Amino acid sequence: MRRVLVPVTAALLRFAALCGVLVLVASCGWTGADAEDGGGVPGAPTGVTAAAGSATSVHVMWNATERAEVFEVYRGTRKVEEVPGSQHMVDVTRLRPATVYVFSVRARAADGRLGPLSRGVRARTPAAVADDRSAPSRPPAAAGRAAGSRAVQLSWSASTDDRDVVSYDIHQGGTKIHSVGGGQTATVVTGLRPGTSYAFTVRARDAAGNVSPASTAVRVTTPGTDDGRATAPTGFRATSHREDRAYYIDLSWVPPRLDGEIAEYQIHLDGHPATSLVYGGSAPRDHATYSFYAGQVSGVTRRVRIRAMLPDGTWGGFSAERTVTTGARR
Repeated sequence: MRRVLVPVTAALLRFAALCGVLVLVASCGWTGADAEDGGGVPGAPTGVTAAAGSATSVHVMWNATERAEVFEVYRGTRKVEEVPGSQHMVDVTRLRPATVYVFSVRARAADGRLGPLSRGVRARTPAAVADDRSAPSRPPAAAGRAAGSRAVQLSWSASTDDRDVVSYDIHQGGTKIHSVGGGQTATVVTGLRPGTSYAFTVRARDAAGNVSPASTAVRVTTPGTDDGRATAPTGFRATSHREDRAYYIDLSWVPPRLDGEIAEYQIHLDGHPATSLVYGGSAPRDHATYSFYAGQVSGVTRRVRIRAMLPDGTWGGFSAERTVTTGARR
């Protein structure tokens, strides 16, 4: 932890007097580090949008925020949702039909400190429709094109419904990544990788929450090249140890810092896929380790490297390749 020497000013002495004694200034919530650089408190989230997803739900989205460990979503002054810092959207449910709501978002740092609230954005839920069990039609004429090396422009024609289409959900593979209002038939998906193939589909949703079949898949390849360095695990190390008359290979690495959670890795031995590591709960963000069985023979040399499955559903770049020999001294 970096320490900052703070001159003892009259204002600081008055502050200390309120707290009791000068040496306990930090216990009153004031430190020199906070005064100088904000103490690592996240900034207010930007790009906040809100659009009704049905008569009882609103889809809220925002941009990534530096130093955010958690995002808190507020409806008016009440916190209604909390999501990990890798997530930048949420569906707020259990709302009233035909009602205007104001939503805002704030980031929380790893040490628990809260950043300022974003600007408030309004969304109105449509009126409820009784006994509506008919889903909208499949969105026709879905199409897309690359908009630079890291974005795709998607478009489609309007779906029909016995009432009204309230929103369109955009899916990448099997994951919902975006939502727009029912009067919108185009959007831009950002945060993609150069030189990568993607498949998107669109589904229409009505006020009762009925969802249409998916549109035909829109396949787009972003231009450019990606050498993989920005998405590769770093600090990769490989050693071995013996346990119960067998040898194990121990790996450690720093996960790539990306906009989203890394929950799966592929391990290659001697240039070929050997096994996969999938995290069922929260995946490590700062340091990861893994150990696997390597047989009972000493003196066997293997080449090892790993790569991550990225949040966009594609494989990232490979780590540096390491050579490890079972039974070798460290």
